[in-house]
Amino acid sequence: MDKILYKEESYRIIGKCMEVHNNLGAGFLEIVYKDALEYEFGKANIPYEREKVYEVNYKEIILPHRFYADFVVNTKYYFRSQSYFWYYG
Repeated sequence: MDKILYKEESYRIIGKCMEVHNNLGAGFLEIVYKDALEYEFGKANIPYEREKVYEVNYKEIILPHRFYADFVVNTKYYFRSQSYFWYYG
């Protein structure tokens, strides 16, 4: 198995995601899960930014569409809550 970058931080963040999932279950709109996750991050003193927008650089040009990260956590983790896309930067 590959080494997990920022293992302790990763487990802490994933734990909060699982807590939201375990408490709310399925069936809500995405915004409800985002609100709950924002609450959990704040309660746990996990630094985050919500709904941050990034330009996409492709072959030395900026594409017309942007990347929208639902959360940026600890300035290292970028993810979309619906798709569980994670980037460790």
